[in-house]
Amino acid sequence: MLRKLRIKNFYSIYEPLEISLMHSAHSCGDYRTIKTLDDKAASKLVALVGANGSGKTNILKSLAFLQWFVGHSFSRLEPEDPIPVASHFLGRNEPSEFHVEFEYLGHTWRYDLVVTSERILHEALYRQNIRFVYVFKRDWQEQEQNYAIRLKDEFDFSITQAKKTRQNCSLISAAAQHNQSLAVKLTQINMASNLTGIGRYGLGAFDQVLNAAELFFTNRNAQKKMQELLRRWDLGLSDVTIRKEKRTNDHGESRTFFIPWGCHEIDGQKFELIMFNESSGTQSAFALLSKILPILREGGLAVIDEIESDLHPHMLNELIDLFVSPETNPHQAQLIFSTHSHELINTLLKEQILLVEKDDMLNTDAYRLSEVDGVRADENFYAKYMAGAYGAVPEL
Repeated sequence: MLRKLRIKNFYSIYEPLEISLMHSAHSCGDYRTIKTLDDKAASKLVALVGANGSGKTNILKSLAFLQWFVGHSFSRLEPEDPIPVASHFLGRNEPSEFHVEFEYLGHTWRYDLVVTSERILHEALYRQNIRFVYVFKRDWQEQEQNYAIRLKDEFDFSITQAKKTRQNCSLISAAAQHNQSLAVKLTQINMASNLTGIGRYGLGAFDQVLNAAELFFTNRNAQKKMQELLRRWDLGLSDVTIRKEKRTNDHGESRTFFIPWGCHEIDGQKFELIMFNESSGTQSAFALLSKILPILREGGLAVIDEIESDLHPHMLNELIDLFVSPETNPHQAQLIFSTHSHELINTLLKEQILLVEKDDMLNTDAYRLSEVDGVRADENFYAKYMAGAYGAVPEL
């Protein structure tokens, strides 16, 4: 469970930006919140709202980057590859900073990362007892051109191995390759997103549908729930089937594909239509469900940019309800999303609405609606936001 996120000098975010998902104690008991280990409440849902270009995607992108870096920097980067971070215009010679506080394995943790495209300058993992106590620390020493490393016994990765870890690789990612138990578990934190650390997945609708079909083919529980939801959303579908097919290209190379088909019934007759010929809304719903259904079933975090893409507002309300309901979200999964479908904010608590805007220095700033003076819990958030009462709207 995500509790807090702090970002500095990452894309349009130059000044330190802290986003807290924590609530006051009186929020406990609302299905839109989660009880934390310290008997407080945290948001189960967070909506990022603001004008185009305000930086909503960059906030979400930071989470995608951290997941990728911790989990895959060892295997995905070659020794001389740059770390894929981008700084603000004003901070080109300064590092990017990330601090994330989360609950996992019955403890509260904090992970800190200070990094340039060339190397990690500081990386540390802390576990909270009465206070945060380090599990490991790794600091670049410019004069010696090496790292000062401190490891606690629970992170049973030798100093010798740690010192061999590449400058562009997370110590957690490296330790996981050596089957260090805590590192392996940290790389397995369940998060799904339609973003990478550098932006939206570089996949067209065709590839997204194929990837979703493969997931549903191998995950029968998710497939069953997807079929149920698409039928209920009145898309003219009676079912969705997925077939495993082998295709051979002009070079004689064979590849397996998972092809989804929409099933339709008219006067007792059954017809099939390949998913690529279904409406863009149906395809978007199919692909999006492949991201969120496994998270709902297993617990974790879904990070979705522009959740409303090609979807009817009624579908969006259903998607939000999947996370609110204890029946469809038994493991308290969280959903953080950006949206221009602003009617959604009336379904949220004021602590769960993050207003995002840029200042005159093109720096992204964000604040919770609960931080705006005079906002009542029972007012029409949508109407007031659209009227410009809260800020974070385009100045046209």
